[in-house]
Amino acid sequence: MLSASRYSSSGASACSIWRRETPSRIGISAWRCTSCRMVKTSDGGTRILPKIGAMRPDYAGGSLVNLVASIATARGARARHAPLADFAIDERVRNIVLLIIDGLGDNYLARRGAGSELARRRRRSLTSVFPSTTASAITTSYTGCTPLEHGLVGWFTYFGAAGCVSAALPFRSRGDMALLTTRGVEAEQIYDTPALFPSLAVRSIVVTYRDIVDSHYNRVHCRGAERLAYRNADEFIAQTEQAVKSGDERKFVYAYWPHYDAISHRHGCESREAAGEFAQIDAAFGRLIARLAGTETLVIATADHGFIDVAPEESLELPAALAPLLRFPLCGERRIAYCHVHSPDEFAKRAADWLGSRAEVM
Repeated sequence: MLSASRYSSSGASACSIWRRETPSRIGISAWRCTSCRMVKTSDGGTRILPKIGAMRPDYAGGSLVNLVASIATARGARARHAPLADFAIDERVRNIVLLIIDGLGDNYLARRGAGSELARRRRRSLTSVFPSTTASAITTSYTGCTPLEHGLVGWFTYFGAAGCVSAALPFRSRGDMALLTTRGVEAEQIYDTPALFPSLAVRSIVVTYRDIVDSHYNRVHCRGAERLAYRNADEFIAQTEQAVKSGDERKFVYAYWPHYDAISHRHGCESREAAGEFAQIDAAFGRLIARLAGTETLVIATADHGFIDVAPEESLELPAALAPLLRFPLCGERRIAYCHVHSPDEFAKRAADWLGSRAEVM
């Protein structure tokens, strides 16, 4: 969903296992303080991996990376990728606010968002990145690079500098969850893709949740930007408003809302808890728009990826016959597992025999 409002690795052999799931699509909503044009576009996209119905991200002009490229160009930077097609941004606008609602995909908005502020202002859908997961997509939004370029290709990643499989965003080793600094590794050694903010010709401000505002990940990826923390929806609105109104210079404000994603992981995206969280961020979006009226601000709201619920009986557990072939614990995500193995051909054969039509082995 995209709404706009105007006012790696060690060198070990690896196989990948892709679960059968619906491709992730996000949408975009737009608001402008003077008017709002509604534009409908076709989804497009190219399907790959026929067993699982996966969709290739449209990096040529229809994905999250292209939205970031459009914003970067409008704020005076040289983008690494093509701009978002059919979504012009007036470079003369004083402020641009990018509101990322983690996990709030376009399918959810279509199913559950009737009458919402976000649905009313929906402009178009986008593809996410591959893999369509927080670690990869949020890093794309911070850098303007695809996951292949920035290297964070899943929640769990093998970092050669640390010598272990690690949770990429928390900067902790898998298993004991100790900070990687206890292994003598600094965040700059892991997160080595330049952040977007220093390249912009405007003042940059990041508004994010207090529990992560000073994380190792954010300190590196928010270089070149001021960081403001919030505890709840009221503070989120207040801090974003303050960021926009703090000075007359041109600005880029990056506002991040992680809670819908966290609740959907915990309770499921079709749960009452997720519906309540959607109602809260939708109301906050509407209140923010009202507070920014007359400030020459373009507000762009989007997800980084979407969600589907998977029943417990559809989850796959690695069989004992495959475990001895692994060099490290599984990397990536439950739906896209990266396997660092001793014998790639043997592992791929055993995995394909076990999985059958339930997943792709590459």
